[in-house]
Amino acid sequence: MTAAPRAPAYDFAAEGSAVRLVMSCAEVVLRASGALWLERERALIAADVHFEKGSAYAARGQMLPPYDTRDALRRLSEEAAALGPRMIVMLGDAFHDAAAETRLAAEDAVALVALARGRTLVWVVGNHDPAPPRSLPGEPADALELSGLHLRHEPGPGLVSGEAAGHLHPCARISAGGRSVRRRCFVTDGERLILPAFGAYAGGLNIRDAAFAGLFARPPLAVALGPRRAHAVGWWSTVGD
Repeated sequence: MTAAPRAPAYDFAAEGSAVRLVMSCAEVVLRASGALWLERERALIAADVHFEKGSAYAARGQMLPPYDTRDALRRLSEEAAALGPRMIVMLGDAFHDAAAETRLAAEDAVALVALARGRTLVWVVGNHDPAPPRSLPGEPADALELSGLHLRHEPGPGLVSGEAAGHLHPCARISAGGRSVRRRCFVTDGERLILPAFGAYAGGLNIRDAAFAGLFARPPLAVALGPRRAHAVGWWSTVGD
């Protein structure tokens, strides 16, 4: 009896606090912050930042600490300082709603302007922010091609090669030794990559949810975000919620 051929192993390695992954179309670095780093292009990419989600909830009477925008900007600024990108890409849903830009604190608007200084800032449109900001620097885009990757907010339907997207806010519940932990994560089959939500209040959807069904050609690899580093996790170590 001939055994069925096994799928090739994922080509990845720990690199400091990040994970370097060789996809079929590109080599990428998955940062512990949840940002994607394309070294060849010197491009830093963050998905689903959801600036001003806290203030949107507060307007509806659900009082959350109003520091989510500042937290995201701090983490983005730290990544920019560490990597020196020539381009920063907001991969859709950078703002939580159409009025979010008007709710930005003056200090946060200044921080966004500083983040764009000396580099290209690209606003890929998302379902929460179908129009780019009006008073902030940057270039709008429906999608972007970089380093062999097609960057867009929502994953395209079916199996796709060479795509990096956000929108689904992937999380993995990792089970070992009778215990489990839930973490935001990147998820990939080596052909397509889905980024975690970068925003503090963005939440996450378990990668075993039906929303991910049909997006990957083989059991995907999760790269979970720990407090200090990213961890590659095989599919069979993840469980549903």
